Amino acid sequence: MFLELLAVIFAGVAGAGLMMVIIRLTGGRLPKWLTPVAAGAVMIAVSISSEYSWFSRTTATLPEGLEVVETVETSAMWRPWTYAVPITERFVAVDTASIQTNAAQPNLRLGQVYFYGRWSPLNRLNVATDCASNRRAALIDAVSFAADGSLDGADWVSVDEGDPLIEAMCEIS
Repeated sequence: MFLELLAVIFAGVAGAGLMMVIIRLTGGRLPKWLTPVAAGAVMIAVSISSEYSWFSRTTATLPEGLEVVETVETSAMWRPWTYAVPITERFVAVDTASIQTNAAQPNLRLGQVYFYGRWSPLNRLNVATDCASNRRAALIDAVSFAADGSLDGADWVSVDEGDPLIEAMCEIS
């Protein structure tokens, strides 16, 4: 966040400097008030560019095996351009390499799910999915495994067909 602030400040200084050079090259025919306007415009452009490129920059650095399964796009009144093109501020990724199965419970999958946010810390959650019943549960302290490999104390949530998290976890055999 601090580095992005520095980038915006330096971009503003560069925009102001460029406008000062243009004013000088035109023999002073352009008004001097264009210098702070150019600085502000460049700073806004760099901020917008940084917001829109966050998702692609972040997903480009994901380790192998992490698959993005869902994105959250938002629009905001204080960013009116987001009504035309919403910004991806959050996404969910599943670690396909961490998915585990049990021969006694072939429809049950266990894996790690990561929650990324633009200005948020990374969160990880262990999740169980029941591929046959199309449901999932967070593996928290109250959950334990029975002798047959089933889950005891899990708070199962039924989801619609085509849930991206269940599809990603259940396609692994």
